[in-house]
Amino acid sequence: MLSERHETVRQALRRVLQNQELTAHEISAAVGVSEKEVTGHLEALSKTLRSDGQRLTVHPATCEDCGFVFRKRTRLGRPSRCPKCRSEHLLPPRFAIST
Repeated sequence: MLSERHETVRQALRRVLQNQELTAHEISAAVGVSEKEVTGHLEALSKTLRSDGQRLTVHPATCEDCGFVFRKRTRLGRPSRCPKCRSEHLLPPRFAIST
């Protein structure tokens, strides 16, 4: 948790994403902030990583019903429904840090 380690939210995000690929929900649980806050922190972390020669890798959300992949989506949050079949059964995007 964040308070136990005396680190900032972004430092904690960097630590948990360094060796694994996680959804915003999983990151939220690991870092101790709300899922809505995670996406804002990820956007800021992405800029910081670029200056350090790393990058935030985003594996896009996917529709479970028709298989549509949200490749062109620029927002990091979870989409609400599939534009192809209108299903709300979506696998959320996953995030990791790569060099």
